[in-house]
Amino acid sequence: MARPSLRSFVESRSYSTHDSCTVGKRRLHNSAAVTDSPITHGRRRLRAVVVGSGPSGFYTAKYLTSSVNKRIAADRETATSSSSSSTSSSSWPFSGIDIDILERLPTPYGLVRYGVAPDHPEVKNVENDFAAVPGNTHSRAHGGGTVSYFGNVDVGRHVSLSTLSALYDVVVLAYGCQSDRGLTIPGLDLRGVLTARQFVNWYNGHPEFGYVADIVREALWDRDGNNAGDVDDADNGAISKAKAVVIGNGNVALDCARILAKGRRGLKDTDVPSSVLDVLGDGVEKVVVVGRRGHVQGAFTIKELRELTKLQKEGYDVSFRVRQEELDMGMTEASLQELQLASGRPKMRIDALLREAAATTEEEGEGDHEAPTKTIELRLLMNPIRIESNNNRNNPRVHHVIFERTQLQGEPGKQLSVGTGQYEKISADLVILSVGYKGSPLEGMNENMFDSQRGIVVNNQGKVCGDNNLFVVGWIKRSPTGIIGSNIMDAKETVASIMKYIDSNPQNLLALHEDSDDDLSKGSRGLIRHLEANNVKYVTWDQFLQIDQAERDRDRLRNDVQPREKFLSVDEMLACLQSTC
Repeated sequence: MARPSLRSFVESRSYSTHDSCTVGKRRLHNSAAVTDSPITHGRRRLRAVVVGSGPSGFYTAKYLTSSVNKRIAADRETATSSSSSSTSSSSWPFSGIDIDILERLPTPYGLVRYGVAPDHPEVKNVENDFAAVPGNTHSRAHGGGTVSYFGNVDVGRHVSLSTLSALYDVVVLAYGCQSDRGLTIPGLDLRGVLTARQFVNWYNGHPEFGYVADIVREALWDRDGNNAGDVDDADNGAISKAKAVVIGNGNVALDCARILAKGRRGLKDTDVPSSVLDVLGDGVEKVVVVGRRGHVQGAFTIKELRELTKLQKEGYDVSFRVRQEELDMGMTEASLQELQLASGRPKMRIDALLREAAATTEEEGEGDHEAPTKTIELRLLMNPIRIESNNNRNNPRVHHVIFERTQLQGEPGKQLSVGTGQYEKISADLVILSVGYKGSPLEGMNENMFDSQRGIVVNNQGKVCGDNNLFVVGWIKRSPTGIIGSNIMDAKETVASIMKYIDSNPQNLLALHEDSDDDLSKGSRGLIRHLEANNVKYVTWDQFLQIDQAERDRDRLRNDVQPREKFLSVDEMLACLQSTC
């Protein structure tokens, strides 16, 4: 496999001088070009590594490069204005920065590639912005920055965190959340129960979630568990008679419901893998989305909710239903006060939209016109108590979910769902738990660095607690909240902490390792030597572009509109690099 050329610079380790933490396909356009001058001549370049290539990782690389370039430019201007001598020295001993982005998979972009709903291509377009970051070598000799990509590198397995800390001045953790928040009820181990993380990764073609296909196929097309169902119906465009229950009331829960209902006809023009469409068929007859609290407290946005209300009008043969009585039950005095707050305006729009949908639901029940074949129903104020099986000892499967009716109690903004003792059974062949993602510590991470309850790395504005050169950004910094754009300000905050760390004692970084840019043992060069010594088949940015181009090859696509047909295993991706794909 081709390797990147060794760059003529050396990396060295840096240490924190002080810290305060509490638990709680293109080229880079440098924003501040640095021209050749005595200010940058002979200065050592900073070395940074970002662990994770999702939105937070790319934004950090972008803004860190920009901040360093601006710092060099400002330093040059200060030195020039203070002395007319062309040999005046700089107070900042760094001539630029080189950043390496490490990714566990061969392909970058994290949740943009494997988390964003495939029928939201406008959101996935942010990949074009991220693709502008890696690969640049412009103005390196005169300052500026470079960003390189190392895919198929699993930190903790292929290279330790301590090794990265020794190779680089700055290590930024941006690896996101790779586990699930727990829901402790009986029946979670039954066949047919999935987390939203599993389901979303599967329908987006993540290489590690192919096993989900068999679980979904059985739930949708072999509901009796005796192979009597006609599994081939999925390939023939049939609608599954199965019933799916999605537990949760956030945007991810609505995504799961929409994907299940749309099926092949609604997703054929997206980047959903063809093998996934073969399992979904033309969608599921009944999907119920269930939340513990009321619609005012729901975590979904009006954009996602409106999509569900428009499915029938847009020709997907899917009706959206919500019960008027449940909307009214959730409208407590505290809920009314929540709507009057400055932050309540979006919730007022959601309330109006749902009440309109509830009225439509009642009209459909009274009319004699033909109802849509598929239905998504939003249920509120229902707490899951247990998941029960089909009582088949040889093949225990999901059969239904028991919910307890809840009521809201408490002050505005602090209302809790309290059980009423009334129970309801909802039939289910497939159960998807959408109660949130959760972060996990990297192997080798000091236990004091990680808050297990919150699932985040302990940090103060992005600086990891302790005497180290570690920083953190994204979900693993703040918990899994916000949209892709939320990572911009988050990354800027972490970059500000990095710059403060460098500026607090730049001579310390130099004194710890009196090296030059010709040293072969640090940074990218040291990383490459380590990976090659351990036979790690890392993927460069140019090699990823080969994979990207192969996935877009017209011979792989099912129609002229499909953006790509993803490779579904790491072996397929690596094999592509050894052939013409």
